[in-house]
Amino acid sequence: MATAATLHSHAPQGFIRKYIFSLDHKVIGIQYFFLALTAVFVGMGLSLLMRVHMIWPTANWPLVGEIKPETYLAFLTMHGTIMVFFVLTTAPQGGFGNYVLPIQIGAPDMAFPVLNMLSFWTTFVGFIVLLCAFFVPGGAPLHGWTGYPPLSAVQSAGPGEALGADLWITAIAIFCVASLMGALNFITTTLDLRAKGMTMMRMPLTVWSWFITAILGLLAFGVLLSAGILLLMDRNLGTSFYVPQIIVNGQIVGHKGGSPLLWQHLFWFFGHPEVYIAILPGMGVASQVLSTFSRKPIFGYRAMVYAMLSIGFFGFMVWGHHMFMSGMSPYSAFAFSILTMCIGVPSAIKTFNWLGTMWKGRIRFDTPMLYAIGFVSLFVSGGLSGPFLAQPVLDIQLHDTYFVVGHFHLIMGVAAIFGIFAATYYWFPKMFGRMMNETLGRIHFFITLAGTYAIFMPMHNLGMAGQTRRYSQFTEVAYQTKLLPLQTFITFAAIVTIAAQFIFVINLFWSMFKGPKASDNPWDATTLEWTTTTPPPHDNFGGKTPVVNNGPYEYGVPGAPKDFVMQTDPPTEPKH
Repeated sequence: MATAATLHSHAPQGFIRKYIFSLDHKVIGIQYFFLALTAVFVGMGLSLLMRVHMIWPTANWPLVGEIKPETYLAFLTMHGTIMVFFVLTTAPQGGFGNYVLPIQIGAPDMAFPVLNMLSFWTTFVGFIVLLCAFFVPGGAPLHGWTGYPPLSAVQSAGPGEALGADLWITAIAIFCVASLMGALNFITTTLDLRAKGMTMMRMPLTVWSWFITAILGLLAFGVLLSAGILLLMDRNLGTSFYVPQIIVNGQIVGHKGGSPLLWQHLFWFFGHPEVYIAILPGMGVASQVLSTFSRKPIFGYRAMVYAMLSIGFFGFMVWGHHMFMSGMSPYSAFAFSILTMCIGVPSAIKTFNWLGTMWKGRIRFDTPMLYAIGFVSLFVSGGLSGPFLAQPVLDIQLHDTYFVVGHFHLIMGVAAIFGIFAATYYWFPKMFGRMMNETLGRIHFFITLAGTYAIFMPMHNLGMAGQTRRYSQFTEVAYQTKLLPLQTFITFAAIVTIAAQFIFVINLFWSMFKGPKASDNPWDATTLEWTTTTPPPHDNFGGKTPVVNNGPYEYGVPGAPKDFVMQTDPPTEPKH
């Protein structure tokens, strides 16, 4: 604890040191949050342009003009990249993890404050480099967010595959470096800076989720960084890691001996843990919020911890299920299929434990609770289609269809977003000292939940009917043209859902300045962040290091003065 305490004995005075290049984990967490908020609106704007193009393929749009097939693919690539890296990874881990984890374990700051600051600004640089791909000659790349070679490895392969693709790879490499710095910081902080009495099994499940996510990031982002460097070398130095001897535009490319499948192995060895890097923090937030607003201890705390550890472990075992189309051995496919089915077991344990937590609870339906319930709903709905795609014989039929788009958007994309919303409404009082508007929050929730299901559930139907993904328009193929009415419905649902997000933005910024003042513990919660003042002082606890005597979810304790016992209260006999 000495490292962080020494660096943070006095609050900085200058504006730049206090708000720009701050070493305070709370300021850095807010910086991450607003970076992700900016990125999500860029990503949503790109998705809206793609959707309206599907319905009106010949229309001219302000600023972008007519969307050509290559422009559509560039939007698709950048939408996926921005949402996966700069929203689903940045907000839950970089934003809320940075802000809340040190306070929840009783630490004055992260273990390495300077490294923490560098990780944010490196992420910011990566985002700017990625956006620059839109403005260079040829524009943004069109190889998809997965960047499969040889399309991504040969500069002459198509529009956007020159400097735009180089910038895309460079941005991801920069993001990987930032994530590795952050992961080291999270792991060290969790292991070394816990307050007295904060054993591993007294940590809130949010801390467990950020800790496990950091371990996944440390192991996964290094692989992606290496893969990206090799791809840059293939593109610019004449190496041949991924490029076999091929002909592009009538010319023999000066490469031979490379394997496009090597990229797939390296990318998906990162790519499947990335799914859990995005969703595990949401699981932690859902556990925290469901217990708090059900006024009950979390059902099966240890089982929840072991389930998250199992999900992290199996996350590295299943990357091959993304490659059933690659011609792999049926024996390998069978092994990956079995392992993929295994990962459903800890996921089911978590789901039943969430339901057990709510069962017969005195539930308070505040906005954070609504979003936590919405998270569980989306996680289950998206997860149910996973076993279908885990079977090679079915995946080969469904892989390049909208069935996959509906599946991964529900379970990885929007479920994680609902976790971010739950965290925002839950910790906003602690972060900004004011309460968000409940009425606007509930309106935002119900429109967003209904809109999400209206967008992504019909995609499963489209996939089973054979609607191919990545196509920019469907007017040229007769059987696909018949599916356009459903695409039109999805597009209008997307327009309404995106419009509803402005309710959230108005609520967020209005509440920051005009919302009702928040008390130190407005939710009657038990964890350490609610024992300090709102907002917390510079060193989190005003120079007093908390001592932990109880578990993180002591609700409904018989004989207690209130219906909850905080972690710093005198020790109680375990009743649960």
